[in-house]
Amino acid sequence: MKTISLKSLFLSLLLAILGGVMISAAAAVPMLPAAGGLFAASLLPGQSGVFAMAVQKEIWINDIVGNLFKANPHLNFAMNADSFVLAGKVVHIPNAGSKPAVVKNRKNFPATVTLRQDSDVTFSLDEYTSDPIKIENAEKYELSYDKRQSVIGEQSNAIAELVGDWFLRYWAPTKADMIVRTTGLAVAAHMPSATGNRKKITVADVKGMQKLFNKNNIPKDGRVAILDADMYDQLTDDMTATQYRDFSQYLNVENGTVGKLYGFTFLDSRSTVLNYTNAATPVPKDPDANGATTDNAAGLFWHRDLVVRALGEKEFFDNEGDPTHYGDIYSALVRAGGRIKREDGKGVYALVQASA
Repeated sequence: MKTISLKSLFLSLLLAILGGVMISAAAAVPMLPAAGGLFAASLLPGQSGVFAMAVQKEIWINDIVGNLFKANPHLNFAMNADSFVLAGKVVHIPNAGSKPAVVKNRKNFPATVTLRQDSDVTFSLDEYTSDPIKIENAEKYELSYDKRQSVIGEQSNAIAELVGDWFLRYWAPTKADMIVRTTGLAVAAHMPSATGNRKKITVADVKGMQKLFNKNNIPKDGRVAILDADMYDQLTDDMTATQYRDFSQYLNVENGTVGKLYGFTFLDSRSTVLNYTNAATPVPKDPDANGATTDNAAGLFWHRDLVVRALGEKEFFDNEGDPTHYGDIYSALVRAGGRIKREDGKGVYALVQASA
């Protein structure tokens, strides 16, 4: 027989009191008897030890969405386009045209009238769904932990991991002018299928990124960078003691930042960030693409206002007491997408490993 924990008893009592208040208000019956009856019912054989309640979908949806940002701090450093999502699936963002010309001490009148040609930034959201997971009926009563909470938590973590990888891919530059190669000493390639040697990332490479941003008039406030674990170690190893001390002063565990160098706020490293081919103009590979011996790891440098992220439809599905599976079935769905904001790609650069 399963024992009932003090925590479960307290939760049962709390929910019974709340239910008693609601019943008392609706049916004009005394609150204490109503609450007592609900509490007693929650302890009957066949109950889980707490007042029986259906899955609160809104709570789990909020948990899943909240975990997306907790596991992927780079989502907090982007333009939020949630308000531009149509029907939960497509994003339309009005994009202002070129700025007007300005003339000093104008002498020719009337001035030429021009029409600003605005454009529409549009992209579709991808659908991310977890595989349905079954909890057998007996497990709800025999296990010493809440398996439902564990199962849903695992689904949330799995969705967050994949969505986080794909957002970096959404923002991966493809134009040759926005791709820069590393310049350091040779080191063994660290992508899973890659072989041979690659050039390390260096402090000078980050300084070169700062120059590119400055030349393109990218605002200084809001510059962000993220590296994978190996490239991050290469960079910190290349710092002097003074540089590393100044860099680490900006460590902030709460928002996922680990330091600041040459105006870039560096986010906590990931197992992988981006993977590029070794073509003359390297091409970014999808997170689920097959590996190749010529794969090159890459870091991403961007301005937070020049990449876009959007979350659309969010659903949590449950089928409790399924008669064909003899248990409960749970799954989740999230629609998400993003892109580089500007058509010319400025403000977003990839630092790709070079072959050594």
